[in-house]
Amino acid sequence: MNIIETLEAEQIAKLLEKRGVPDFKPGDTLKVHTKVIEGTRERIQVYEGLCIARRNAGLNSSFTVRKISFGEGVERVFPLYSPNVAEIEVTRVGKVRRAKLYYLRALRGRAARISEDKAAIVKARAKAAEAKA
Repeated sequence: MNIIETLEAEQIAKLLEKRGVPDFKPGDTLKVHTKVIEGTRERIQVYEGLCIARRNAGLNSSFTVRKISFGEGVERVFPLYSPNVAEIEVTRVGKVRRAKLYYLRALRGRAARISEDKAAIVKARAKAAEAKA
C-alpha cells in the first residue's frame, strides 16, 4: 500500500468512528440526512429516494439517490464519507440484478417500481436478533 492509500484508510477510519455507514446497494430505498447551513443556523434535511448507483473509490466513494418530486425526477450524488451527510438510513431493500439502475430514468409510474427483497429482510432481522442476544 502506498502513502496515499494509507492516508485515505486513516481518514476513512476516523470518519467511520463518528458515523457508521450501513450496508446498502443499488435498488435500496434510502433516507439521507444532510446538514444544511442557512446563514448562522444549521439543520438536518432528509432526502429520501432510490439508490440507483454506487461508486466505491476509497475516500472518494459516492452514491446516487433518485426521487420523484412534484412529478419531476431529481437525482443527487452524495459523497459517502462527507461530513455533511449526518446519517444514512435504509428503509427498503430492493431486489435488482444490475449495478447501475440508469434505465429507471426512462420509466414512469408502476414500471419504475422495484420489488422488495424479502430474503434480505429476514436475514437482517435474524442478524439484529443475534446482536441483541
